[in-house]
Amino acid sequence: MKNIPARSRNPRAPSTDVPADSNDPAFSCNPKGFPRILIDTAHDWHEVIQLNGRLLQLWQEERRPREIWMDGRAVPSGENLDNLGPAWYGHSVGEWQGGTLVVQTVGLDDRAWVDVFGYPKSADARVEERYKRVDADTLEVQLTLFDPKYYTAPWVSDTKIFKKEPRKNVTFFGWYGLFSGAGELICAPMNASPINKKGG
Repeated sequence: MKNIPARSRNPRAPSTDVPADSNDPAFSCNPKGFPRILIDTAHDWHEVIQLNGRLLQLWQEERRPREIWMDGRAVPSGENLDNLGPAWYGHSVGEWQGGTLVVQTVGLDDRAWVDVFGYPKSADARVEERYKRVDADTLEVQLTLFDPKYYTAPWVSDTKIFKKEPRKNVTFFGWYGLFSGAGELICAPMNASPINKKGG
């Protein structure tokens, strides 16, 4: 599926394309994180795979899978969430409410930005996604960020529109799928890089 931007970026926004001008964690080879990977218009391609009890979103950028549990489990909280710990893409649980897929995500790593402009979120943030199928080739999604620690009211995204792409547009030298060879990235994230440790 390819993201169709709802509007162009703000031309007056500070540049986030130059590492020296930014504290973007992605410039240290860290994941873009959630919800940024979903709402940033640069993250165009993803594939959705339905499995027994869960959905996988496979993002071409970073060759990143995101897991959404659909088996009736509760959204992690309290000690359960503490034991899981924070994650760049959080811990996601979805359910159908009529014709709308509603996904709740908690346990997000607070180092990841909300969007390309660097808006922050706390470790207590919760994101709700609401997916609606417009037709056989079109999905709409709208996100709401709940984070009373950082924001005085919930933040609601623009409606994002994803269009199904023809198979010929997602092949790589005859191999089908987003993970078929395109977009390799070699680097060491901040949690794994010995260079970031004192004396490294």
